[in-house]
Amino acid sequence: MKISVSGTYSSGKTSTVMALSHYTGVPRSLARTIREIMPEALPGVKLVDVTPAQFLQLTMRRHTGRAVQEALLGDNFISDGSSLQEWLYGEGRLRYGMNPNATVAGGSGPATTTEEMAFFGKAVEQYGMAFKQHVKATYDAYVHLRHELPITADGHRPMNNEFRTTIDEMLLTTLDELQIPYHVVSGSMAQRLETIAGIFGWTPVMGVAEAIELARQEYGRQDFRMEYERAPAGA
Repeated sequence: MKISVSGTYSSGKTSTVMALSHYTGVPRSLARTIREIMPEALPGVKLVDVTPAQFLQLTMRRHTGRAVQEALLGDNFISDGSSLQEWLYGEGRLRYGMNPNATVAGGSGPATTTEEMAFFGKAVEQYGMAFKQHVKATYDAYVHLRHELPITADGHRPMNNEFRTTIDEMLLTTLDELQIPYHVVSGSMAQRLETIAGIFGWTPVMGVAEAIELARQEYGRQDFRMEYERAPAGA
């Protein structure tokens, strides 16, 4: 089965996917993060400062990288998110502005409607059509993680809970529209692993505690430097 674990930022997707893969033995696909992509795509630029045109480039890079990773794994994998999120983060910026941090206290809506943002909206709509077709043809089911955790204040993610809630609701609405089965899962990491394995009838290959510890170690080996602190690949 091809399963996507979805949710907005700070929902625990990556750590859940890592632990679930250890727990079940099902291979996982981890798309490159925006922090990893930006140094080669937009050297020295912060995510909060990207223009609409630059955001579309990042969307394209993230989607194509994810699609290649998934194709290499065949018909049995767990994916960390999906291309629906790339599209929805664009949709969210149409409502909250290119920097959602700027509207955290003032509700939705960018400060101005410009010709650039109008074109951005049309491009995001077209990306959405393609990405919906892609996920419909790719995944057998979704596991959706509610955002039960506070937003990580790392200076990279938008610090806007309303933005995060909007993306969360739009994602589930889109899955309903596409008639892709999904299961909303919550609770501790151990509860998540046992629940998800039970849903899909996966037989654990190790204990829950061991899987969580392996995921903790694996997660800790990631490079958490900010996008503008990294040198482009090959530099």
